[in-house]
Amino acid sequence: MIVKCRYFDAKQCLSCRYLKTPLQQQLEDKMATLEQLLQGMAVGRWYPPVFGPETGFRNKAKMVVLGAAHQPILGLVSPSGEAVSLCDCSLYPADMQQLLHRLELFVRQAGIPPYRVDKAKGELKFILLTRSQVRGEFMLRFVLRSQEAIFRIERELPALLSEFPQIKVVSVNLQPVHMAILEGEEEIFLTEATRLEERFNDVPLYIRPKSFFQTHPQVAERLYQTAREWSRELAPDSIWDLFCGVGGFGLHCANKETLLTGIEIEAEAIACAKMSAQTLGLTQVQFSALDSTEFAHGDAAQNKPDLIIVNPPRRGIGEALCDSLSAFAPKAIIYSSCNPVTLAKDLKRISGYQITKVQLFDMFPHTDHFEVLVLLERE
Repeated sequence: MIVKCRYFDAKQCLSCRYLKTPLQQQLEDKMATLEQLLQGMAVGRWYPPVFGPETGFRNKAKMVVLGAAHQPILGLVSPSGEAVSLCDCSLYPADMQQLLHRLELFVRQAGIPPYRVDKAKGELKFILLTRSQVRGEFMLRFVLRSQEAIFRIERELPALLSEFPQIKVVSVNLQPVHMAILEGEEEIFLTEATRLEERFNDVPLYIRPKSFFQTHPQVAERLYQTAREWSRELAPDSIWDLFCGVGGFGLHCANKETLLTGIEIEAEAIACAKMSAQTLGLTQVQFSALDSTEFAHGDAAQNKPDLIIVNPPRRGIGEALCDSLSAFAPKAIIYSSCNPVTLAKDLKRISGYQITKVQLFDMFPHTDHFEVLVLLERE
């Protein structure tokens, strides 16, 4: 089936560059890319790619606020320089599309001037909307240049929350820098709730502003479940979850007897991971806001775990951590990657292991991006 998109057909939005390619062909092309990148490395078993819905799946909208206060547009600037509303983007579920349309009206009613990069004027830069699939609830964030327009948001907010009670978390992020940077350091909550609850498989996870979270929940569930199954086969007594984010991998792989250590540089994500562990009744767990590479280099390396899980950003884990993993040689490593190029580079650097399992997860249909899960076992 070919997905129809009027934005793509009009060349207003080209983000889904492979939209006219059937999904099966997209998967075959991605598998070919992955196999090429891992060429020359012995792989014990290739698993078939995991995929999910092609439309209505995305749980996060990052909308640039364009136009004027009396006629705001949530979307992007097209290749031709036109402001395009993307409220009807088919990647978003229907309830998210409906709310995005209402937010265009909200901005107009509040009279908040969109920020103009060319003139360094205006207030509202972005609207960030996140949806939890478990209850269909939302986290709504307004990225402002200053605090000047907050009172306008607060004035109109009760009517919005009455109309859309699914909105559970509302905040303002202050981003005063005159650059195309998505968000700043300061977050001001306008609701009592500060976290959005999600649930993948049987594991509660919590989404907070600025903490990373997968954008395709159906495929993410399969990713975490696969890591859990691979871990259970290894039966580790102790696990390190490096670059752990909100703890999704470690919390899926640990049980009440497992010693679990989660490391993540973002303190807000660590706060969410601790909450999940408490909800699950896991007591032998330590989550800390630290740099993963420095942690593996430090005194903690003396207490070698049975299994190390790494889920780094696009840059990969890097030479220093590859060397550390090779040096203290846990029984197994599960590597989850959102960038197969840096994954291949890291796998070549890690020594003393055989690649026993590889599986592709199509978290980003219609693009050339995908996630990969790899199991390495000590030779």
